[in-house]
Amino acid sequence: MKNEFLIVKNIKEFIVSLDNFLSNYPRKEYELRNRLVNTSYDLLELVYQSNYKKDFNFNIILSKISMLDFYLELSFKKKIINEKRVMNMSNRLLVIRKMIYKWYES
Repeated sequence: MKNEFLIVKNIKEFIVSLDNFLSNYPRKEYELRNRLVNTSYDLLELVYQSNYKKDFNFNIILSKISMLDFYLELSFKKKIINEKRVMNMSNRLLVIRKMIYKWYES
């Protein structure tokens, strides 16, 4: 149970750090920005739901993390965010992913 709360805490920190640079997204990349926001909130919601359900499919959570990573990579390729920011955010996602795997194993 304690592990789930650490996961939630890390996801919330990811969302806050994401909000810090999303205001600088260009208007033409509005859809990419929305996908980043919506997927991050979906991820948080799925973790909360899986905390209450015993038979929840963790593959959905892992796919959301992969999609977030892809959106960050795409933002970097479009030169919206710099490499340092992408590495920082990707490392946060990696920590969350590892925590999800540990939670799944237990």
